[in-house]
Amino acid sequence: MADTHVLFVEDDDVIREATQLALERDGFTVTAMPDGLKGLEAFRTNRPDIALLDVMVPGLDGVSLCRRIRDESTVPVIMLSARADSIDVVLGLEAGADDYVTKPFDGAVLVARIRAVLRRFGHASGGAGDPAATGQRDQGGVLVFGELEIDTEGMEVRRGGKPVGLTPTEMRLLLEFSSTPGTVLSRDKLLERVWDYGWGGDTRVVDVHVQRLRTKIGQDRIETVRGFGYKLKA
Repeated sequence: MADTHVLFVEDDDVIREATQLALERDGFTVTAMPDGLKGLEAFRTNRPDIALLDVMVPGLDGVSLCRRIRDESTVPVIMLSARADSIDVVLGLEAGADDYVTKPFDGAVLVARIRAVLRRFGHASGGAGDPAATGQRDQGGVLVFGELEIDTEGMEVRRGGKPVGLTPTEMRLLLEFSSTPGTVLSRDKLLERVWDYGWGGDTRVVDVHVQRLRTKIGQDRIETVRGFGYKLKA
C-alpha cells in the first residue's frame, strides 16, 4: 500500500492530523483537506486511489462531495460519520459510497477497511466463483440472463444491448449473484464475499447496493427472499 494515495476530507483539525499521521505510518500517501470544496479540487488535481469523506464538512458536505466524485470516477469512497444514524449511512451509500465507518474509530479498523475496499477494486472479478460453471453463455463467452449480458472477462455489462455503468463494488456484487443464479445468498454471506468482511458488518451496506444495482440492471432481476437474502433470477 506504499504507493496508495488517500484523499481525506475532515474539518476537525485534531482528527484530521491524527488520522493522517496514522495512515502515513501504515505507508499511505495522504492528502488531507478541511472542507468539501477543497476536497473536490484536490480530487481533481491528484486523482487519489481512495477517498475518505466525513459527512459533516463545510463548503460541500461529504454526501454531496461523494456524488460529485461518483459523477466523474469509480474511485472507491468510504464515508466517515460521527453518528451511526440510518439517514447518514443510507444517504452516503445512495450517493455512491462503497462503505462507511463511524467515529470515533480505531486506526487499525480504518486501515483494515481501506485495504478491504482496495482489494475489491484491485480484483473486481475475484471472489465470485466461476460464473462459467452455472450461467448461460452465448457464442462470445458472455453470461446471458434474459436481456442482461455479463462479460466476465472484459468486466462489462449490457442491458438490452446497451452498456451499463457499474462501480467495481456493484460489479463484484453482480458477479457473486451470477455465479449461482437462482440460489439465495444471505446478507452476511454477501458481506463476506463482496465486502471482504471477516467480521460482522452492517447489512444496510448490502441492501443499498442491491437497490442501486437493481436500478441499473432491472428491478425484477434480483429477487428479495424475505428472512433469507437475495437471489438472481436465472
